[in-house]
Amino acid sequence: ITQTDGKITRFLEKPSWGEVFSDTINTGIYILEPEVLELIPYREDYDFSKNLFPLLLRHDAGLYGFIADGYWRDIGNLNEYQDAHIDALHGGVKLELEGTQYGSLYLGDGCSVELDHLHITGTVLVGKNTTIGDDVKLSNVVIGDNCVIGPGSLLRNCVVWNDVIIGHSCDLSSDVVCARCSIGEKTVISENVFIGDACWIGRNAQLAANIKLWPEKVVEEGAILTRSLVWEDKWLRELFSDARVTGLSNIEMNPEFGAKLGAAFGAYVGEGKTVVTSRDSDNVSRMINRALICGLISAGVESYDLRATSIPLLRHELSSGKEAGGIHVRRSPFDKNLTDIIFFDANGRDLPANKTKSIERLFFGEDFARAHRDKVGNISFPERTTEVYREKFLSSLNVEAIGKKKFKVVIDYSNGVASTIFPVILGSFECQVVALNAYLDPKKLTRDKYEFDHSMKQLSHIVTSLKYDIGCLIDAGGEKLFVVNENGEPIDSDRLLTIVAELFLRTHAGATAIAVPITSPGDIDQVAASHNVKLFKVRNSHLAMMETASAKAVQFVGGTKGGFIFADFFFATDAMYSLAKILEMMASTGKLLGEVDASLPHLFMARRNVNCSWEHKGKVMRNIMRDSESLRRDLVDGVRIYFDGEKSGMSVLLIPDKERPLFHINAEAPSQKDTDELANLYERKVIKWRDEP
Repeated sequence: ITQTDGKITRFLEKPSWGEVFSDTINTGIYILEPEVLELIPYREDYDFSKNLFPLLLRHDAGLYGFIADGYWRDIGNLNEYQDAHIDALHGGVKLELEGTQYGSLYLGDGCSVELDHLHITGTVLVGKNTTIGDDVKLSNVVIGDNCVIGPGSLLRNCVVWNDVIIGHSCDLSSDVVCARCSIGEKTVISENVFIGDACWIGRNAQLAANIKLWPEKVVEEGAILTRSLVWEDKWLRELFSDARVTGLSNIEMNPEFGAKLGAAFGAYVGEGKTVVTSRDSDNVSRMINRALICGLISAGVESYDLRATSIPLLRHELSSGKEAGGIHVRRSPFDKNLTDIIFFDANGRDLPANKTKSIERLFFGEDFARAHRDKVGNISFPERTTEVYREKFLSSLNVEAIGKKKFKVVIDYSNGVASTIFPVILGSFECQVVALNAYLDPKKLTRDKYEFDHSMKQLSHIVTSLKYDIGCLIDAGGEKLFVVNENGEPIDSDRLLTIVAELFLRTHAGATAIAVPITSPGDIDQVAASHNVKLFKVRNSHLAMMETASAKAVQFVGGTKGGFIFADFFFATDAMYSLAKILEMMASTGKLLGEVDASLPHLFMARRNVNCSWEHKGKVMRNIMRDSESLRRDLVDGVRIYFDGEKSGMSVLLIPDKERPLFHINAEAPSQKDTDELANLYERKVIKWRDEP
């Protein structure tokens, strides 16, 4: 981010969408005064962006950026490489195309072509000494020097390097063919195929879309190639979303894919290390878990398989630091047709972005070795994991206080693995329990909004009918908790955060700091202030919550999606422990959730979503930053703007969605009228900034 005079005030390397505050980037072109070089240590790793520039900013040494108009594309993958060529052909790049121009065709010297028998659409650039046969159709194509394109062939949106021979009647679409390749007659190559140097492809071959051939590979005549000679189908998007890989069950997320991903993760952690695996009860999850294990042991990694268990138990198993990492496979809680694979580091935390990128490079590059047959890993199945978890669980609670209250509780287990773990623990609390969906059913692990709302209504009905103290729904993964109070009123996750934080601070007088996501309601600020504790706002991700929970000063981290971290017990969310802790805090205060809720301040919230394409997100963020320069704001994740004076108590959060082309607008105010007006105002602003040229 630069000031009007070009002085740099802030920059981030490879920011997430929530950290993007400008649509300008550092191109890596620097002009330095000689004395700056004296700041660089001799023969030490020292990065310009990570080390030198932050040092110059801290000392206000005069770091300036020149904002250049024009074209810039970071060619970080093969698709970007293709797009750069197409942009150049379409005039998006100021280039002088070499060769003699015939309309939209540019021909290099020494070419052999009958222009009357050549069909051109878009722009075509041909190098020197290239021969093109009759009835060839070319559309937005770059062809290098010394190539031969056989009669009747069709090339669309292709990049062909030097010394390539393409036989007659071939069909290529959106492909890249590197130097010295030979493609036989009547071969069909589908979209987004990347062919390395000196490959030989026989006639009548068919290559499916999205595959890659490494250099010097051979495809026999008539072969139908549906996967790469190096690896299978390439996905046309990032492999990871945070620490999660998601794909269509048994289509994208198939055994071949699982085995390869397991091998890539195994290569990443290293031969001889141990990885803990687990899954839910879904059949596809079981299949993919076994495929992952096959990949792991093929890389020489030991597999420690917990089989069907909850994510919190997997994290507990990893928390000792004895293993190198973990993997959990589950049916997506949001879409029954999807399967998730979640990766964890050696301490049980979600794998951070820099590590997932390393695995992604291994996966797509296939540059990892298989273990020697004597070094193939073993598979073992631990026996005391649940017992160890239960012991730590109970030792972290005042079981006697809970038992004295003899709470009446309704629990919906969502047919998840918590139903196999929590009932044994509940027996220590002397609670009267009505259990719903307390058995494993792979077909019911995913609930859509209608099914979820129906489950909450059912909880509410049972609580009011039986006059119970609390109703809880534990998600299938055992991480999130959804609650109905003693009056049968469902508590939305934002409000539940405020209530649980208040209970925690009432019962933990020594607490000095708590943390919540930047998306949390403003009520939480008032709660923290009333107890004179410091409130940290963190990024809206589970990883950020876990990292904050690891700080000794923070005893409680609350989420806005039903997840809570009690640092004295563990650094990650656990719905079973959250419920037990809520019971303990209700026992200590003598208050049920509805009573606590009624005693707390309440701000109104309004949410808006604005469609915004990926290429316009940076522009919108830049305008938000400029528009809010004079206002108090948080830049933890997106931009949260606070208002003073007549608008005291009002705030708005503007944050780009990291997975979808959307902008989220969350407005808060003391009245519903003010909340709606604030949300509408910023919705109009975002639309205006999005649509500006």
